[in-house]
Amino acid sequence: MTSNARSLALLFADVSGSTTLYEKLGDRAALAAVEAVVAVMKRAVADYRGTVVKTIGDEVMAAFPDADAALQAASDMQNRVAALPPAGDVQLAIRIGFHYGEVLEENGDYFGDAVNTAARMAGFAKGGQIITTGKTVAALSPMLREGTREVAALAVKGKQSEVEVCEVLWQTGDDLTMLASNRGPAIAESVLRLTHGVRTLVMDDAVPAVQIGRDATHDIPIADRMASRLHGRIERRADRFYYVDLSTNGTFVTLAGDAETVVRRDQVLLHGHGTLSFGHSASAPGAEVVTFVCEVRPRNS
Repeated sequence: MTSNARSLALLFADVSGSTTLYEKLGDRAALAAVEAVVAVMKRAVADYRGTVVKTIGDEVMAAFPDADAALQAASDMQNRVAALPPAGDVQLAIRIGFHYGEVLEENGDYFGDAVNTAARMAGFAKGGQIITTGKTVAALSPMLREGTREVAALAVKGKQSEVEVCEVLWQTGDDLTMLASNRGPAIAESVLRLTHGVRTLVMDDAVPAVQIGRDATHDIPIADRMASRLHGRIERRADRFYYVDLSTNGTFVTLAGDAETVVRRDQVLLHGHGTLSFGHSASAPGAEVVTFVCEVRPRNS
Protein backbone atom coordinates (compact mmCIF):
# COMPACT_ATOMS: atom_id res chain seq x y z
CA MET A 1 0.00 0.00 0.00
CA THR A 2 1.62 3.27 -1.12
CA SER A 3 0.84 6.91 -0.37
CA ASN A 4 1.54 9.73 -2.83
CA ALA A 5 1.73 13.37 -1.73
CA ARG A 6 0.49 16.16 -4.01
CA SER A 7 -1.37 19.45 -3.86
CA LEU A 8 -5.12 19.38 -4.48
CA ALA A 9 -8.22 21.34 -3.54
CA LEU A 10 -10.49 19.28 -1.27
CA LEU A 11 -14.16 20.21 -1.07
CA PHE A 12 -16.95 19.13 1.28
CA ALA A 13 -20.60 19.95 0.55
CA ASP A 14 -23.72 18.86 2.37
CA VAL A 15 -27.43 19.60 2.57
CA SER A 16 -28.26 22.27 5.13
CA GLY A 17 -31.06 21.41 7.54
CA SER A 18 -31.50 17.83 6.34
CA THR A 19 -32.76 16.74 9.79
CA THR A 20 -35.61 19.26 9.55
CA LEU A 21 -36.26 18.07 6.00
CA TYR A 22 -36.85 14.50 7.23
CA GLU A 23 -39.05 15.72 10.08
CA LYS A 24 -41.25 17.81 7.78
CA LEU A 25 -41.46 15.63 4.70
CA GLY A 26 -41.04 12.11 6.02
CA ASP A 27 -38.32 9.65 5.10
CA ARG A 28 -39.27 8.85 1.51
CA ALA A 29 -39.83 12.41 0.26
CA ALA A 30 -36.84 13.78 2.17
CA LEU A 31 -34.56 11.07 0.82
CA ALA A 32 -35.69 11.87 -2.75
CA ALA A 33 -34.96 15.57 -2.18
CA VAL A 34 -31.52 14.85 -0.72
CA GLU A 35 -30.67 12.49 -3.56
CA ALA A 36 -31.64 15.17 -6.10
CA VAL A 37 -29.31 17.67 -4.41
CA VAL A 38 -26.46 15.16 -4.21
CA ALA A 39 -26.88 14.41 -7.93
CA VAL A 40 -26.62 18.14 -8.70
CA MET A 41 -23.44 18.39 -6.63
CA LYS A 42 -21.86 15.40 -8.33
CA ARG A 43 -22.59 16.82 -11.80
CA ALA A 44 -20.91 20.08 -10.85
CA VAL A 45 -17.83 18.19 -9.65
CA ALA A 46 -17.52 16.44 -13.01
CA ASP A 47 -18.06 19.67 -14.96
CA TYR A 48 -15.04 21.32 -13.31
CA ARG A 49 -12.45 18.56 -13.64
CA GLY A 50 -13.12 17.20 -10.19
CA THR A 51 -13.40 13.71 -8.77
CA VAL A 52 -16.02 12.57 -6.29
CA VAL A 53 -14.03 10.86 -3.55
CA LYS A 54 -17.02 9.64 -1.56
CA THR A 55 -20.61 10.40 -0.62
CA ILE A 56 -21.90 9.84 2.91
CA GLY A 57 -25.63 10.41 3.25
CA ASP A 58 -26.19 14.03 2.24
CA GLU A 59 -22.48 14.92 2.04
CA VAL A 60 -20.14 14.90 -0.94
CA MET A 61 -16.34 14.93 -0.69
CA ALA A 62 -14.53 15.89 -3.89
CA ALA A 63 -10.99 16.64 -5.09
CA PHE A 64 -9.94 19.19 -7.72
CA PRO A 65 -6.61 19.86 -9.42
CA ASP A 66 -6.48 23.50 -8.32
CA ALA A 67 -8.25 26.13 -6.24
CA ASP A 68 -9.93 27.77 -9.26
CA ALA A 69 -11.70 24.55 -10.24
CA ALA A 70 -12.94 23.99 -6.68
CA LEU A 71 -14.34 27.53 -6.43
CA GLN A 72 -16.02 27.24 -9.82
CA ALA A 73 -17.61 23.93 -8.91
CA ALA A 74 -18.75 25.24 -5.52
CA SER A 75 -20.35 28.32 -7.13
CA ASP A 76 -22.05 26.15 -9.75
CA MET A 77 -23.40 23.84 -7.02
CA GLN A 78 -24.93 26.78 -5.16
CA ASN A 79 -26.50 28.21 -8.31
CA ARG A 80 -27.97 24.87 -9.35
CA VAL A 81 -29.35 24.05 -5.90
CA ALA A 82 -30.80 27.57 -5.52
CA ALA A 83 -32.69 26.97 -8.78
CA LEU A 84 -34.29 23.73 -7.52
CA PRO A 85 -37.97 23.93 -6.55
CA PRO A 86 -38.76 23.72 -2.82
CA ALA A 87 -39.31 20.28 -1.32
CA GLY A 88 -42.76 20.72 0.13
CA ASP A 89 -42.43 24.12 1.84
CA VAL A 90 -38.69 23.70 2.49
CA GLN A 91 -36.23 25.67 0.35
CA LEU A 92 -33.27 23.40 -0.31
CA ALA A 93 -29.82 24.77 0.47
CA ILE A 94 -26.27 23.48 0.77
CA ARG A 95 -23.17 24.56 2.66
CA ILE A 96 -19.70 24.16 1.20
CA GLY A 97 -16.13 24.35 2.46
CA PHE A 98 -12.90 23.82 0.52
CA HIS A 99 -9.15 24.17 1.00
CA TYR A 100 -6.10 23.86 -1.26
CA GLY A 101 -3.00 22.15 0.07
CA GLU A 102 -0.86 19.04 0.15
CA VAL A 103 -2.63 15.74 0.68
CA LEU A 104 -1.73 12.08 0.82
CA GLU A 105 -3.51 9.89 -1.72
CA GLU A 106 -4.08 6.26 -0.85
CA ASN A 107 -6.31 3.86 -2.77
CA GLY A 108 -8.47 6.64 -4.17
CA ASP A 109 -8.94 8.43 -0.84
CA TYR A 110 -7.16 11.46 0.59
CA PHE A 111 -5.70 12.17 4.01
CA GLY A 112 -3.80 14.89 5.80
CA ASP A 113 -4.12 18.37 7.22
CA ALA A 114 -5.59 19.86 4.03
CA VAL A 115 -8.49 17.37 4.17
CA ASN A 116 -9.19 18.17 7.81
CA THR A 117 -9.04 21.92 7.12
CA ALA A 118 -11.49 21.63 4.22
CA ALA A 119 -13.93 19.73 6.46
CA ARG A 120 -13.60 22.45 9.12
CA MET A 121 -14.44 25.13 6.54
CA ALA A 122 -17.62 23.25 5.65
CA GLY A 123 -18.46 23.18 9.34
CA PHE A 124 -18.18 26.97 9.52
CA ALA A 125 -20.49 27.48 6.52
CA LYS A 126 -24.20 28.16 6.80
CA GLY A 127 -26.80 27.16 4.24
CA GLY A 128 -26.13 29.04 0.98
CA GLN A 129 -22.52 29.80 1.90
CA ILE A 130 -19.12 28.80 0.51
CA ILE A 131 -16.25 29.08 3.00
CA THR A 132 -12.53 28.67 2.31
CA THR A 133 -9.17 29.74 3.73
CA GLY A 134 -6.91 32.71 3.11
CA LYS A 135 -4.24 30.32 1.87
CA THR A 136 -6.66 28.99 -0.74
CA VAL A 137 -7.70 32.50 -1.81
CA ALA A 138 -4.01 33.31 -2.38
CA ALA A 139 -3.88 30.33 -4.80
CA LEU A 140 -6.81 31.62 -6.90
CA SER A 141 -6.46 33.44 -10.18
CA PRO A 142 -6.82 37.25 -9.77
CA MET A 143 -10.36 37.50 -11.16
CA LEU A 144 -11.73 34.76 -8.93
CA ARG A 145 -9.90 36.20 -5.94
CA GLU A 146 -11.96 39.37 -6.38
CA GLY A 147 -15.08 37.34 -5.66
CA THR A 148 -14.07 36.55 -2.07
CA ARG A 149 -14.06 38.43 1.19
CA GLU A 150 -12.29 37.95 4.51
CA VAL A 151 -14.54 36.82 7.35
CA ALA A 152 -12.26 36.41 10.37
CA ALA A 153 -9.25 34.63 11.80
CA LEU A 154 -10.69 31.66 13.65
CA ALA A 155 -9.35 28.91 15.87
CA VAL A 156 -9.51 25.57 14.06
CA LYS A 157 -9.29 22.30 15.94
CA GLY A 158 -5.89 20.71 15.43
CA LYS A 159 -4.23 24.00 14.43
CA GLN A 160 -1.80 25.80 16.73
CA SER A 161 -2.54 29.21 15.21
CA GLU A 162 -5.74 30.80 13.92
CA VAL A 163 -6.76 30.26 10.30
CA GLU A 164 -7.86 33.12 8.06
CA VAL A 165 -11.38 32.26 6.92
CA CYS A 166 -12.90 33.73 3.75
CA GLU A 167 -16.28 33.59 2.02
CA VAL A 168 -16.86 33.13 -1.70
CA LEU A 169 -19.46 35.62 -2.95
CA TRP A 170 -20.98 33.32 -5.54
CA GLN A 171 -24.04 35.55 -6.15
CA THR A 172 -22.21 38.73 -7.11
CA GLY A 173 -23.05 39.02 -10.80
CA ASP A 174 -22.13 37.99 -14.30
CA ASP A 175 -18.49 39.12 -14.13
CA LEU A 176 -17.71 36.63 -11.38
CA THR A 177 -20.16 33.85 -12.11
CA MET A 178 -18.74 30.63 -13.41
CA LEU A 179 -21.73 29.69 -15.54
CA ALA A 180 -21.80 30.41 -19.26
CA SER A 181 -25.14 31.94 -20.13
CA ASN A 182 -26.81 32.28 -23.50
CA ARG A 183 -30.03 33.70 -22.12
CA GLY A 184 -31.47 36.97 -23.32
CA PRO A 185 -32.50 39.86 -21.05
CA ALA A 186 -34.08 38.70 -17.79
CA ILE A 187 -37.88 38.81 -17.90
CA ALA A 188 -38.26 38.30 -14.15
CA GLU A 189 -36.68 39.82 -11.07
CA SER A 190 -36.16 38.60 -7.51
CA VAL A 191 -37.82 40.65 -4.80
CA LEU A 192 -37.76 40.43 -1.03
CA ARG A 193 -40.98 41.13 0.85
CA LEU A 194 -40.37 42.37 4.42
CA THR A 195 -43.14 42.63 7.01
CA HIS A 196 -42.78 44.43 10.36
CA GLY A 197 -46.00 44.77 12.29
CA VAL A 198 -48.64 46.13 9.91
CA ARG A 199 -46.06 47.55 7.47
CA THR A 200 -44.75 45.75 4.38
CA LEU A 201 -41.68 46.84 2.41
CA VAL A 202 -40.62 45.32 -0.91
CA MET A 203 -36.98 45.28 -2.02
CA ASP A 204 -36.46 45.22 -5.79
CA ASP A 205 -34.43 46.99 -8.49
CA ALA A 206 -35.60 50.34 -7.14
CA VAL A 207 -34.91 49.52 -3.46
CA PRO A 208 -31.50 47.80 -3.33
CA ALA A 209 -30.80 48.34 0.39
CA VAL A 210 -32.75 48.60 3.65
CA GLN A 211 -31.44 49.75 7.04
CA ILE A 212 -32.82 48.38 10.31
CA GLY A 213 -32.30 49.66 13.86
CA ARG A 214 -33.47 51.88 16.73
CA ASP A 215 -32.92 55.11 14.81
CA ALA A 216 -36.38 56.32 13.78
CA THR A 217 -35.02 57.45 10.39
CA HIS A 218 -34.15 53.89 9.30
CA ASP A 219 -36.26 52.06 6.73
CA ILE A 220 -37.42 49.64 9.43
CA PRO A 221 -37.25 51.27 12.88
CA ILE A 222 -37.02 48.86 15.83
CA ALA A 223 -38.15 50.02 19.27
CA ASP A 224 -36.66 47.06 21.21
CA ARG A 225 -33.89 48.31 23.54
CA MET A 226 -31.86 45.17 22.78
CA ALA A 227 -31.46 46.42 19.20
CA SER A 228 -28.55 48.66 18.21
CA ARG A 229 -29.10 52.13 16.72
CA LEU A 230 -27.97 50.71 13.36
CA HIS A 231 -28.56 47.03 13.91
CA GLY A 232 -28.12 45.75 10.38
CA ARG A 233 -28.97 46.16 6.73
CA ILE A 234 -30.26 44.05 3.87
CA GLU A 235 -28.44 44.36 0.56
CA ARG A 236 -29.61 43.27 -2.88
CA ARG A 237 -26.68 41.87 -4.87
CA ALA A 238 -27.62 40.77 -8.35
CA ASP A 239 -30.72 38.66 -7.64
CA ARG A 240 -29.76 37.65 -4.09
CA PHE A 241 -30.48 39.28 -0.74
CA TYR A 242 -28.00 39.39 2.13
CA TYR A 243 -28.62 40.39 5.72
CA VAL A 244 -25.52 42.07 7.20
CA ASP A 245 -25.39 42.34 11.01
CA LEU A 246 -23.73 45.47 12.43
CA SER A 247 -24.95 45.15 16.01
CA THR A 248 -23.67 44.54 19.52
CA ASN A 249 -26.14 41.80 20.49
CA GLY A 250 -26.47 40.05 17.14
CA THR A 251 -29.44 39.15 14.96
CA PHE A 252 -31.40 35.94 15.43
CA VAL A 253 -32.14 34.53 11.99
CA THR A 254 -34.48 31.69 11.10
CA LEU A 255 -34.42 30.39 7.53
CA ALA A 256 -37.13 28.01 6.36
CA GLY A 257 -36.05 24.48 7.20
CA ASP A 258 -33.27 25.51 9.60
CA ALA A 259 -33.09 26.17 13.31
CA GLU A 260 -32.67 29.74 14.58
CA THR A 261 -29.04 30.94 14.49
CA VAL A 262 -27.29 34.06 15.73
CA VAL A 263 -25.49 36.28 13.20
CA ARG A 264 -23.08 38.77 14.79
CA ARG A 265 -20.86 41.06 12.70
CA ASP A 266 -21.37 38.69 9.79
CA GLN A 267 -23.75 38.21 6.89
CA VAL A 268 -26.19 35.54 5.77
CA LEU A 269 -27.96 34.83 2.49
CA LEU A 270 -31.73 35.14 2.85
CA HIS A 271 -33.60 32.50 0.88
CA GLY A 272 -37.10 31.08 0.90
CA HIS A 273 -38.80 32.65 3.88
CA GLY A 274 -37.97 33.24 7.50
CA THR A 275 -37.65 35.73 10.34
CA LEU A 276 -35.19 38.25 11.78
CA SER A 277 -35.17 39.23 15.45
CA PHE A 278 -32.90 41.87 16.92
CA GLY A 279 -30.78 41.32 20.03
CA HIS A 280 -32.61 38.24 21.27
CA SER A 281 -34.57 35.24 20.04
CA ALA A 282 -37.83 35.67 18.16
CA SER A 283 -39.39 33.51 20.89
CA ALA A 284 -38.41 35.97 23.66
CA PRO A 285 -41.32 37.92 25.21
CA GLY A 286 -41.84 41.22 23.43
CA ALA A 287 -39.34 40.52 20.65
CA GLU A 288 -39.86 42.54 17.47
CA VAL A 289 -39.76 40.32 14.42
CA VAL A 290 -39.32 41.09 10.74
CA THR A 291 -40.57 38.32 8.46
CA PHE A 292 -39.23 37.97 4.93
CA VAL A 293 -40.29 36.12 1.80
CA CYS A 294 -38.18 35.80 -1.37
CA GLU A 295 -40.35 36.02 -4.48
CA VAL A 296 -39.99 36.24 -8.25
CA ARG A 297 -42.14 38.58 -10.31
CA PRO A 298 -42.21 39.77 -13.93
CA ARG A 299 -39.73 42.54 -14.60
CA ASN A 300 -41.22 45.82 -15.80
CA SER A 301 -40.39 46.48 -19.45
